[in-house]
Amino acid sequence: MNRTSLRRIAAPSAAALALGFALSACGAGNETDNASSGSSDLSGKLDGSGSSAQESAMDAWRAGFQKANSGVTINYDPAGSGAGVEKFNAGGVDFAGSDAALDPEKGEVDAAKKRCGADAIEVPNYVSPIAVVFNVEGVDKLNLAPKTIAGIFAGKIKTWDDAAIKADNPDAKLPSTKIDPVHRSDESGTTKNFTDYLEKAGDGAWTYPADKVWPIKSGEGANQTSGMISAVGGGKGTVGYADLSQVGDLKAASIKVGDAWTPPSAEGAAKAVEASPLDDSRPEGDMAVKIDRTTTAAGAYPLMLTSYLIACPTYDDKAKAALVKGFLTYVISEEGQQEAADNAGSAPIPASFAEKAKTIVDSISAK
Repeated sequence: MNRTSLRRIAAPSAAALALGFALSACGAGNETDNASSGSSDLSGKLDGSGSSAQESAMDAWRAGFQKANSGVTINYDPAGSGAGVEKFNAGGVDFAGSDAALDPEKGEVDAAKKRCGADAIEVPNYVSPIAVVFNVEGVDKLNLAPKTIAGIFAGKIKTWDDAAIKADNPDAKLPSTKIDPVHRSDESGTTKNFTDYLEKAGDGAWTYPADKVWPIKSGEGANQTSGMISAVGGGKGTVGYADLSQVGDLKAASIKVGDAWTPPSAEGAAKAVEASPLDDSRPEGDMAVKIDRTTTAAGAYPLMLTSYLIACPTYDDKAKAALVKGFLTYVISEEGQQEAADNAGSAPIPASFAEKAKTIVDSISAK
C-alpha cells in the first residue's frame, strides 16, 4: 500500500488552527498570552459516528487534534455510514462520517435539514480505493473486469474457473471452487459506492441501483468492514469488497480500466475523483461528488469512495460550534490529510475541493 501524500494542501498546523478558533470564541483580549504560550482554549467533547472504512483515518485525526488541544475529547463510533447518518439526523451525535453523500431520495437531506434547522454541510474528507478482496486457494494474483465483478456479485458467475474469469486471467491456474461472494449486511456507504460501480461500469451485468443496503438475496452477509474482512479471510473461495486500508493480509484483485489492469491504490483513487464533478443539484454547502465510474484515465482507479463529514452550519452552544469547526478544519487541512495518508493509505482530497470545503467549514457558527 502506498502511503505517500499525493498533494499537500496549504494550511496552518493543528495547534495554530485550534488557537485561531479559541481566539474567535473567547475574544481577542487574550490573544498575546495564548500566542506566546502556544496553548489552546478549546475544551469539551464531540461525539461522532459513521463510516467504518475511514476508522483508521479517524483514529489518526482524533489523536492529532487532541494532542494539540488537551482539553478536547473526540469520540467516534465506526458503526457504519448508514447508522452514523441516522444518529446524526436524530440528534444523537455532533457530526457524522459517511462513505456516501446524503441521499435525497431516501429523505436524508431533509432529515438533516430538520435536525440542523438549515441545510446540513457535507464536505469530502477521505478518498480511498475499494479493494475487491479474495481468498482462493492457489491463486495469488487476479484480474477482474468490471463486467466479471458484476457477474460474480449478481450470482451469474458461480465458480472460479468460469470462462469469464479465465478470459481475464489466461495464464492463471483457476480451481473449480464454488465462488462465495460476501456483502455487507449493515447499511453501508462502501456498499453504495460498490453497487454504483457495478451498475455504471458493469456493462449490464448488474441491474440494480446503487444503494447502501445490499439489494439482492445472494452470497453471505457480514456486518461492518471488520466483519467483511473476517468472512473473506475465514472462508473458502470467498470474494468481497472493503476499503483498502482495512484489507490486512488479504489479496486484492486488479480491475480493468480502459485497456489496463489497475491495482487499488490511493494514487488511482485520487485520479478518479479529480476527473469527477460536484453534484450541482445539491444545496449550498453540500459537496457531493459524482464519481465517474467509467473513466479510462491512465492510472485511475474508479472503484473508490469519497467519504464526507456531515455537520450542522450552526449549533446552539458557542463552545460546541467552535469545537466542530476546529476539528473539521483540522481534518481537511494539509496536516490532517497527511495524517490520514500516513495512517490509512488514503489520498488527500484535491486542492480545489479542499479550498471549497474550508470555506464551507469556516461558516460554522453558534446560533
